[in-house]
Amino acid sequence: VQLQASGGGLVQAGGSLRLSCAASGGINAMSWYHQAPGKQRELVASITENGSANYKDFVKGRFTISRDNDKNTVDLQMNSLKPEDTGVYYCNAGYFRGIYYYPISWGQGTQVTVSS
Repeated sequence: VQLQASGGGLVQAGGSLRLSCAASGGINAMSWYHQAPGKQRELVASITENGSANYKDFVKGRFTISRDNDKNTVDLQMNSLKPEDTGVYYCNAGYFRGIYYYPISWGQGTQVTVSS
């Protein structure tokens, strides 16, 4: 499956952005990853095929992941953005085995810059 991410941009701290990821075909579990400058890519939020969402602690209460199975899209609504949220965001299609998420296909990434 091919993934196309969009929606990044420049925003002031405290602002909001909505990222969207469109898949070329049917998708199972999906996720969003964040890669800050000079750091490793890390999982931010994931969602199962039936819509059950999981979040890393540092985005809980601020980010919301959602999906539309009819359109094969997954979105990430990001509120109360902080400068440390700056980086490239990647959508990913994968699967869950138990509580662990395994990434398979990656989108091209979209840049988010949060100014202080």
